[in-house]
Amino acid sequence: MSRTKMVLAGEGGQGVQSIAKILVEAGYEAGKQVLYIPNFGVEQRGGVSIAFCQIADEKIGEPRFSKGDIVIMLSDRAIDRCAAYVDENAIVVYDTSVCTKAPDCKSKKVIGIDANRIANEQLSARVFNIIILGVLIAATNVLDISDIKNAMEMALGKKFAAKPELRELNYKALEMGMNMIKDKVGA
Repeated sequence: MSRTKMVLAGEGGQGVQSIAKILVEAGYEAGKQVLYIPNFGVEQRGGVSIAFCQIADEKIGEPRFSKGDIVIMLSDRAIDRCAAYVDENAIVVYDTSVCTKAPDCKSKKVIGIDANRIANEQLSARVFNIIILGVLIAATNVLDISDIKNAMEMALGKKFAAKPELRELNYKALEMGMNMIKDKVGA
């Protein structure tokens, strides 16, 4: 059975839960089994926000998991909170332009990316989370890009209709995220 366990963590307001919702919607629409467990404090901004996601080809027997296949850490506090979900088989991704330290964990691979800086300098701070979604998709190959774009249309379609340039901006952010990690994920 193919099952991918993902942990996404960052500060409230970074769009971690939005990424997770688009991801599991894409998986569901692609005919996969999906599970999403949000974990966040009452703060909308300023608290650590964690999303636990699973996408599988067969029924997911256990909703909780102790170790992720990929763990994405988007703040120093997320690094501190999520080290427990990493083992020697995990891929760890962190944002070097947000985090002041690298994750200190034994994993298959620790990859630093510069997503926040690139979002701010080349696109828009508002699509930082979509860059991270692209990173996640390219690192796991869990879903096709067309599945993700369809889910983005469902989630953001009204905004895209009101401002068509937002569609192009989000798709460009998705592609940038995918390109950012492609060469770094090998075994």
